[in-house]
Amino acid sequence: MYELFFLVLLIAIVVLSMRRGKPAVDSPLIIEQAGRYHITLAPHLEGAQTFIEKVAEQLAMSPPTSGELPSLFFEVRDPNVLANSSEFYLLAVAYRGGIFYAQVINPQPLLRDADSYLKQVQAFSEAVMVLHPTKHLLDDAEVKMFCRMLEITAHQMNIIVTRLVDHE
Repeated sequence: MYELFFLVLLIAIVVLSMRRGKPAVDSPLIIEQAGRYHITLAPHLEGAQTFIEKVAEQLAMSPPTSGELPSLFFEVRDPNVLANSSEFYLLAVAYRGGIFYAQVINPQPLLRDADSYLKQVQAFSEAVMVLHPTKHLLDDAEVKMFCRMLEITAHQMNIIVTRLVDHE
């Protein structure tokens, strides 16, 4: 009789421990200010919100005049944001239809030689931006002005940004 009780108890413990072992899926945080910006933050990167909103604020003061900003990608080292025990997070930005879009993600380990942080952030950004294709891209001078504005804003906040570009 006691053996049957202990067997049932053991099975119950095993079943319950297997159910608790699966972590809940974290959802990204989406922050919108109608007509101004749309920010997607990966879990645990909510601290990047202040920097991204500051960039959106700067962009609102002098929006591009001749078109839309293509998707640009950055590695960001922000001492106020711990990116899942990484030293940095990845940022994608774009300006479409008068709205500033930003996506912030944690870098994933690079498993193959062909992997890169640029490909990781591009893939995530493309999934978010699929409904917002570019119509009239900015010229190179305006893209450089935006990058400079982002770098100045970052510097003011003691943040280091490095643009990720394709070297192919």
